[in-house]
Amino acid sequence: MRRLSSRTTFYYKRIFPIVWFGILGIFVVVGASGALSGKGGFPPMFLIMPIVMAVVGYFFMKKLVFDLVDEVLDDGNALVVRNGDQEAHIALSEIMNVSYSPLMNPPRVTLSLRQPGIFGDRVTFCAPVRFVPFSTSPVIDELIARIDAARRRG
Repeated sequence: MRRLSSRTTFYYKRIFPIVWFGILGIFVVVGASGALSGKGGFPPMFLIMPIVMAVVGYFFMKKLVFDLVDEVLDDGNALVVRNGDQEAHIALSEIMNVSYSPLMNPPRVTLSLRQPGIFGDRVTFCAPVRFVPFSTSPVIDELIARIDAARRRG
C-alpha cells in the first residue's frame, strides 16, 4: 500500500502544539516571576499577550490541525484511513468530492463522503509536502483522477 498522507502529520498534530504552548507557557512563567519579584513595574502585556496567543493558536489548531487523520494509505480501489487506534476502509466510489488546498500550511486534502463513517462525513489529511512552491501534488492529482473514474464506473 502506498502512503498518500504526509509523514509530517505527527509533527503537526503532536510536536508543534507542545512547542507552541510550551514557549507561551515559558513567557507566562517568566512574566509572572518578574511581576512577583517586585523589581519595578512589569508590563502586564507580557502576561496578557501569551494568553491571547494561546487562545488564538488553539482555535487555529482546532480548525486546521487537530482534525487531520494520522495516516491515509492507497489500497487499490479503496483508501485505508487510520487515526489513533481506529481504522476505516473507504471505497473510492464512496468519495463524493476531493478538496485540495496546496497553499496552506500544512497542505490539506479533504474527502467528502457519501455515507458518514467512523470519522464522520469528511476525512481530512495532510498532503505530501512539496518542495516546489505553488505546485500541486502529483499523488493527489492522480488520486482525484482515480476517484473520478471510480464514480463514473459506479
